[in-house]
Amino acid sequence: MQLSFKYEKGKVLQALRYHFIWQPEIRVLLILVIIFDIASAILYIIGKIRPEPFLLGSFIWLVFIISFWFVLPNNIYKKSATFKDSFIVDFGHNIIRLQNEKGYVEWEWEQFTRFFESPNFFHIYFSTKSFFLLPKDNMNDDFRHNLRLLLNEKVNKKK
Repeated sequence: MQLSFKYEKGKVLQALRYHFIWQPEIRVLLILVIIFDIASAILYIIGKIRPEPFLLGSFIWLVFIISFWFVLPNNIYKKSATFKDSFIVDFGHNIIRLQNEKGYVEWEWEQFTRFFESPNFFHIYFSTKSFFLLPKDNMNDDFRHNLRLLLNEKVNKKK
């Protein structure tokens, strides 16, 4: 199977948001901030505390959302030259080969730890923080279906 693709900025930013929101430590932190904000709001309403803790929790939540929704994805996109290139990816029996005009890289299937699918991409992970985005733009339904089967067979077989 072979696919040629180029990244679109808006879709890449959305994929990076999915990546950040699905990180366990970020989800736990977000839940804790929301619980703190709800608890401080209830305590403020019943007159047990002053408004500052509620306002602090609201401010932290706002900074958290702005950071992970806008700042981090935009910074990563700007710093990575990868998102500006065109690629061809070949899915072999033992390897995945990614190439562009600058060269190529080959990965063995065993190097991947997991994958998940977002609306516009397949996120294929080497580790919890290192991953490769494979856009669905040039894929027809049969290609996507066959790629899912291949990824389930090759990446999820270790689990």
